[in-house]
Order: sequence, then structure tokens, then C-alpha cells
Amino acid sequence: MEPNLSSDNDVQQDTAISDEDDFIIEEVESDLANQLIEKQVQVEPTKGMQFDSEDDAVSFYKSYAKKTGFGVTKRGCKRNEDGMVRYFTLTCSRQGKAQYTSKNTFKPNPSIRMQCPAKVNFYLQGEKFCISSVILEHNHAVSPNKARFLRCHKKLDVHAKRRLELNDQAGIRINKSFGSLVVQAGSYENLEFGEKECRNYLQDVRKLKLGAGDAYAINQYFLRMQSKNPNFFYTMDVGADCRLRNVLWVDARSPSIYESFSDVVTFDTTYLTNKYHMLFAPFVGVNHHGESVLLGCGLLSNEDTDTFIWLFKGWLSCMSNKAPNSIITDQCKAMQNAIEVVFPDARHRRCLWHIMKRVPEKLGGYTQYDDISITLSNLVYDSLSKDDFDKGWKNMIAQFGLHVNKWLGGLYNNRHLWAPAYVKDTFWAGMSTTQRSESVNAFFDGYVNSTTTLKQFVEQYDNALRDKMEKENRSDCKSFQEVIPCITHYEFEKQFQAAYTNAKFKEFQDELRGKIYCYPNWVRNEGSNCTFKVREDKKVGEKMIVSEFIILINEEEGDMRCECRHFEFRGILCRHILSTLPLVGITEVPPKYILQRWRKDIKRKHTFIKCSYDDQFDTPVMKRYDNLCKRFSEVAENVSGSDTLYNLVIDGLNELKIKISAHQDNQEIQEQEQQPNSKNEVAVSEQGGILLSPIAVKRRGRPPLLRKQSKFDLKRTRVKKQQKLGTGGQSRRGRKVLEGLEDGASQNMQSSLQMEVMLLTKFYSVIPNIL
Repeated sequence: MEPNLSSDNDVQQDTAISDEDDFIIEEVESDLANQLIEKQVQVEPTKGMQFDSEDDAVSFYKSYAKKTGFGVTKRGCKRNEDGMVRYFTLTCSRQGKAQYTSKNTFKPNPSIRMQCPAKVNFYLQGEKFCISSVILEHNHAVSPNKARFLRCHKKLDVHAKRRLELNDQAGIRINKSFGSLVVQAGSYENLEFGEKECRNYLQDVRKLKLGAGDAYAINQYFLRMQSKNPNFFYTMDVGADCRLRNVLWVDARSPSIYESFSDVVTFDTTYLTNKYHMLFAPFVGVNHHGESVLLGCGLLSNEDTDTFIWLFKGWLSCMSNKAPNSIITDQCKAMQNAIEVVFPDARHRRCLWHIMKRVPEKLGGYTQYDDISITLSNLVYDSLSKDDFDKGWKNMIAQFGLHVNKWLGGLYNNRHLWAPAYVKDTFWAGMSTTQRSESVNAFFDGYVNSTTTLKQFVEQYDNALRDKMEKENRSDCKSFQEVIPCITHYEFEKQFQAAYTNAKFKEFQDELRGKIYCYPNWVRNEGSNCTFKVREDKKVGEKMIVSEFIILINEEEGDMRCECRHFEFRGILCRHILSTLPLVGITEVPPKYILQRWRKDIKRKHTFIKCSYDDQFDTPVMKRYDNLCKRFSEVAENVSGSDTLYNLVIDGLNELKIKISAHQDNQEIQEQEQQPNSKNEVAVSEQGGILLSPIAVKRRGRPPLLRKQSKFDLKRTRVKKQQKLGTGGQSRRGRKVLEGLEDGASQNMQSSLQMEVMLLTKFYSVIPNIL
């Protein structure tokens, strides 16, 4: 293993950090190499000293420099024709003449170089490296206590790397992970690295986890996932220049979820996810708990009709060519055209939130804006029928003179796509346009943001998928284990209690509570049809609003219909119908009003399918490391309470280290890691060329607004704890209990924990040699 040292031929950097970083040594993973030169570290380098390899020579001078208190860099290196090193020089990192290349003479860059003469020359003599000349004197002060801040003396051990990787996958911030390592080590002085090294390591890991390029990375991810489960579906759209344009993939579990919840799908492209400005296009549905479920995911580089047609057709083929009953999208004409082509029978609806949020922008210039805004809001949300909406719209246009406003004219022409009075006769599974549009963004909130690369995205996709699956399992468990008590004595409430999941039964109870504000009156009977008029009192702000609804009930056929269309829209009987049931003697609602999609006693197919996750980072080395740590932790926990057992284990570890050293002396262990086939090192497009990463494209229309950014990007105010628990307000009995914790039992526990930490530290020092 050749040490990674900078040579004289490298370009000189301007800053002090660059000068200090000239020496970048690849860490010596084997502690045995350090043990072999430990005896030599105490002596100064002298002319004639010999070393078995270049690594031994570098490690020796590096250890000497750390104990003395200066940095090391490599200034000269000569090789034979066959590439073997035959001569090199190690110098003090402050060797060389300072150079200031800042363009601003009033703000020069700092430099650590001050022509220090200290150096050691090595040359190859036979098969060993020998010191030909030595200069030990420095022209500057040295400090052994500050040597740990020099990069050439820093390295991350296997334990720290594994801890950082696991914490990063769990979403723990780097500063918290580094803090835990400091606490475990006892102090900053006991660590051979700093927080900067931790950040750099994780940054490198994120870059190298999935390959050299983004297109290669995501292609390899798809191949791995499909090899684990053939039902994993993906398709990639590649341009004529062999550059990746669009991507679609569907987890093996999603088609089964879609079989149960294919009635309503939300498709939203307003969430930016990566540095290429590609559109993040998830297909999201609603499960029996009212929670979002992922039905597919796409990354698009364009927002034209052809791109959406390509995406919808690919997704539809994965879902056995079964189109959704209804679909919600944002206000995009190209998307609407693609839906008419691919999903001609689906009921299309535009997100009302995206429309209403543009009211200040489109109408803010009018002097009567406040009155216009209130009138428009009441018209949109309170119109019960299409006729009421049309009549109110025309009155608003005439009252405020809005005939020339093209935006309002376009909205009215497409009112069947967004106005609640026009769309509430269709079942939308409670997918309110405002709430569900926000939940689409929140689905991946905290996992991806506007700077996320494709390589990071595929990993965070797994994390988000795992989190949503666990949330559904937890909700299933609660619905089976916990029973929400009834709040009335009506039999129909017990029906819903036994059938519905807890989340949906709570929604039913909300309507049942609202029954007390409803006052039904009989209007007439026509055969088996009974008509009621229900008055409902609502409090909006400080005002009481009275609304009236017409209820039609057919006792023979078991039909019930309310003018509010709450059941047709959400799948939950409204308070207006519930208030009339006792008047007609209905004790149990007909089965058709207990929807199958909300039931908790149905075994759905997707619950039996295991979701596949990408575990490519669990290499054989890491698996062995995790297994050893688990076994060592069990031993440490068992013996930490006894001094005799503790000393026994320590003696055994020392003997084990001797055996490992002897084995390494007699036989060189070379782990043959499985390398990818050269044919698969690059992703090849259908055109036969190398698949290239996408080009960062410019979004159409105005620049993205804040609503298009993840909450993960916003600066959140950190709430600090205002009070800490003190002992001043404790009772006398409480103080005695606290004092009792300081007796012998507490001390034994503390010493036991200390011994366990010492044992684990000893174990971690042995693991790299075993691996």
C-alpha cells in the first residue's frame, strides 16, 4: 500500500489548509504495523536505519513527528522504469518558501511555510529502504500537544467509520455523531480525528456509495433491486446523446397496494429534489388509515405532454393496465393533455390549493381586493350545487367589474376540474386538495431537498419507504389492539367501531358529535322516499352561520343522500344524515355505507409482501465487524461487574493479539473482495453508448417559489429548554432518595459501566486485525 503523499510535481495551493494537506497518508488499517515500529518510535531517526517497506519508513517518521510535534509532507520521489520507488524525501510540513497569491493585497492568504530545514532522505538498498541523510533541527517551535490538529496525524478507525455511517443512515446530524464519539473516547485529546474529518468522510461515502456518476449510480441501484425481487419495476428514458432524461421506478410492494387503493391517486410535480432541477413526480395514494402510500416515483427533466405520456404509460403498464378512478394534479395543461390520452376514463381534478394561492397575485391589484377575496372564498367553499356556484360567480363578476380578467375567465371555463361544487359528487377518499398536496411534499420531507443528488436520493428513497411502511404497520397494530369506546348508545356507531380502523372511526365520531348542532325537520313522504331539511349551526370566527341541507332517504332500497355530498366525497356518513336516522327508525346503516377500503378486518395482499431495501453497503467486512461488536458487547456486559472476570478477559485479549500478530507475521492475508464485472462498470444505453448524467435544465415559467422547497431546507428556530430540573424544589424524602444513590450500590454500578467501556475500547482495538 503506497502512502498517499503529495509530491513536488503537485500544484501548490494558496491557503494554509492546502499546505498542511500536502501530506495525505492512507490510514494503516492494521494495528500490527504500528506495533512493529512502536519500539523504534522512542528513538530519533539516524543515518543508516533500515525499513522493510516504504510504508514502514513513512509510519516511523510519522510517529516520530507526532510525538515531537510537527507535521510531515513528501517533497521528492523518484521511481525506476518499472514504477518502483527508489528514492523519496520526507520533510517538515513547514518546509518551503511562503507564497502569497491572493489578488487582494490587503487580504493575503495565510501560509505555514517558513523554510524549515528538517527532513529525512530514504533510498532503496536491495529490498529495504535506508536513511541516507537526516536533519532534525527546526527553525520554529514544535508542540506535541497540538500535533493532533495536523491532518497528517489524523485518521478514522473502523469503529468511528461504522458509527458515522449508521448514524447518517438514521438521520442523525454529524455534530451529534461526533459528540457521541468524543464522549465515548473521554475527551477530544483521545481522538485521532476531528469533526471536519467526519464530515469529509461522510461526504466521500455519499459520493462513492453508488458509483462515479449519477446515471451509473441510479442504474446500478435498479439492477440491484431487481435482482433481489423480479417484481421491482423501472424504466429509463435516454436521449439521442446517450444522456439520461427521465426515470420511473416502482417498488415490488406498490402494485399490490394499488390493487386495494386504486380509486384515488395524487400526482404532483411541484417538489424539487435534486441539483439537476429534475421534477420529482411521485404517485401517491391513501390507505385504510388515511395515510399516504407511495405507488411509484419518477424523475423528469421536462414538463411537456410527451414526457408525461411516457411516464403515465410506464406506470400504467406496471399496474397491470388498470387506470385509477380519479386523479388529482396541479394546474398544468401538459399534464391534463397526457391524462386525457393515457387515462381517458379517469376523473381528473386540479388541486384547489394551487389555484387559491394565486388569488393575491392575480387579483391583488384591484382596489376592492379584500372584498373580492372574501366573496370568491365564500363562493368556492360554500356553494352546495353547481347552480349556486354559477349564479354566485356571475354576480361576483358583475359586482366588481371583473369581466376583462382572463385568469378568472379561464378558471370558470375549467370549473369542472377544480370547483368543489362540480367535483364533490366523485369519491376522493378524503383527499382534500390542500391537505393532500402538502402531504405529497411532506412524504419525503426531511429525506431530500433541493441539493440532493441522484446518488443520495436513491438511498433516501429507501429510508422514506421504510418509514412509511413502519407507520402503516404501527397503525394496523393499534387498530387491532386498541378499541375506541362509543360515545352514544346508537347501534350504528357500534357497526363502525367494529369495522373501521381507528383513524376512520375517529372521523365518524367527529360527524357524530356534530349531530348536536343539527336540527332535522320532516318535509314530506313520497312513497318509500322521505325528505328532510336539516339546519346546521356553524361558528366561523366570532359569527354564527346557519346552513340548510336537504336529505333524501329511501327505506326500502336503503339509499341515503345529503346535499353536502360528504359521503360521496370522503366515504364517511355526514352529520346531517346521522341526525335523521333515529327519526326514520334506522338502527343499522346498510352495508354499502361501510366501505371496504376503510375496514380493518380485511387481509390485504400487500401486507404479505416484504419490501426490499438496498443493503449494498453491508459489505463482508462490515458484516464481520458488526458480528464481532455484538459478541464483544455481550461479553463486556457479562464481565464488567466483576474485577476477576474483567482481568480474565483482558488477559485473553492480550493473548489473542499476540496470536494475531504471529499469524500476520507468518502469512500475509489478502482479502479477495468481489469486484463488479468490467462489462457492468458503466451503464449502457439502448443506443450503445455510455449512459450520461442528466444536464441541469431550466424550469418553465417563473422561478420556483418557497412552496416548492422542502421544509428540510428552511432555517428552523431551535427551541431551547427554558427550565432544568433542580433539587431546590424537591421534597425531603426525594433528597434522601438522591443521597441514597451515592452509596455503595451506585458506586458499584458506576465502576461496572466504566469497566464495560474499557472492555469495549479494548475489543475495538482488536477488531481491525481480525477483519
